[in-house]
Formats: sequence, C-alpha cells, structure tokens
Amino acid sequence: MIRKALLKDAKLMQRLINNYSDDKVMLPRSLGYIYETIREFNVFVDDDNNLLGCIASHIVWDDLAEIKALAVSKQHLKKGIGKSLVEKAILDAKLLGAKRIFALTYVNKFFEKLGFKVINRNSLPQKIWTECINCPKFPECDEIAVEKYI
Repeated sequence: MIRKALLKDAKLMQRLINNYSDDKVMLPRSLGYIYETIREFNVFVDDDNNLLGCIASHIVWDDLAEIKALAVSKQHLKKGIGKSLVEKAILDAKLLGAKRIFALTYVNKFFEKLGFKVINRNSLPQKIWTECINCPKFPECDEIAVEKYI
C-alpha cells in the first residue's frame, strides 16, 4: 500500500536511500533533508506496515516536476513496488498541474520501461541552477536525465 510519508518514517527512509548511495547509484540524503521535504514523499508499506520503498515528487517549475529519492528495499526488488511508486509520483504531479516529469538516474532502463525518454540534462536549466549547482558532483554529473510528458 502507498501512503504519504510520516515523520516516524524519516529514519527508515534515510537508511533505505543511503543503502543505495553506499553502492554509488543514488545521492545520499541527510536526515535533515528528509524531514524538510517529508511532505513530498510517499512510502510503500506492506500489510504489517513495514516500509519497503519511498519516492519524492518535487515541483521544479510551473509545468515541471521531478522524481527524487526512489528507493525500494533490496529484498523486495522486482515486485512492482518501484513502478507503483513512480505511478503515484506521476499522479501527484499531474494533479498539481505539471505537464512533464523527470528524474536524474543511473537506472534509465527502469524508467524507459515506464514510458520515460532519455533527454539532455542541459534541457533542465531550472534544476541545474537551483539544485545541481550545489551538488558535490557538479559540473561532472554522470546521472542520466529521463523525462515523460504526463
């Protein structure tokens, strides 16, 4: 089941996300970041309310949203959890009026299966000059930009 993230989820979300950052496939997220942006997050929980995945949907500009911090428990991969979370993020963005949604990722094939297309990162100036400029990887970012019109 997907639900809005709660404050009590923050530490588990950080652990889940940072498991992937340890593998160098996601940027790490501080606990402060998660608390500050908790309203952007949805989580996937099982019937026992165990947190199995998370995703953030972030508005970037008047027609543009971003998927951030998509992470699924490694023990629960390939079960449709990531797909369900992305679909929820798309729905949330669409309800707010976004016309397109993007992600910066190392697993572009996953997003391509969901109808996203690889794009040039430079076509996202709002993202680059508001957030990317503060990233330790800037300007040598090796993430792949994907986008979908919604």
